[in-house]
Amino acid sequence: MKLKKYWNRRHDFFWRFDEGIQIDEVGWYSVTPEVIAHDTAERIAQLYNKPGDKQYGRICVVDAFCGVGGNAIKFAEWCEHVVAIDIDPVRLSMAKYNAELYGVADRIEFILGDFYQLAPSLVADVVYMSPPWGGPEYLEAEIFELDKMPFHSAKEWLDRARMISPNVAYFLPRNCDVKQLADLCPELSCDIEMNFIGQYFKGITMYYNDLADICSSEARVIELDSSDLAGLPK
Repeated sequence: MKLKKYWNRRHDFFWRFDEGIQIDEVGWYSVTPEVIAHDTAERIAQLYNKPGDKQYGRICVVDAFCGVGGNAIKFAEWCEHVVAIDIDPVRLSMAKYNAELYGVADRIEFILGDFYQLAPSLVADVVYMSPPWGGPEYLEAEIFELDKMPFHSAKEWLDRARMISPNVAYFLPRNCDVKQLADLCPELSCDIEMNFIGQYFKGITMYYNDLADICSSEARVIELDSSDLAGLPK
């Protein structure tokens, strides 16, 4: 019963869900809605591509916590190479299966391991990360405390990502405090994007360094629905 609301939104997470998408309980809680994942991937690809380009961005992206593959699949649709990392072998296997279903597995390198430990050995143009938030209970707090995230603080995760590249996209809960977000890394330029699908506030993406200068910081409402995604490039 507790997963019913996620099941009812299954096509928001994967528009091809009915074709056999694999997902577990943690995956339901943590996967990014596909239209947001698409929007993030398109923005990242513009580091090397102009808006409207049909070629893949000549870019390598690390997805630090790939889960069942929602973001990694979208990155592979827009970027040349994706490194998808997860500490759980079952979810990593699901991510690979789902990527094959979308026809992009050949552009994704799947790595089983702990991102925090792997980061110093990785090389990439961009790091995307959405570390564990502590399950759906994160919404019970009025303010999501960035220094009390599971395993490491939000700043520690960000510092780890910056070992790879200063170009970081950081997806965080919608109940974060904006001042705390701004204080995470004041030495880098940053664009704080609030992710809405229609009127629903879904999360916050922090774009650092060169990613902060792409697109506009003016409000943009993501109006795509799952049926629109069927015609997007693969």
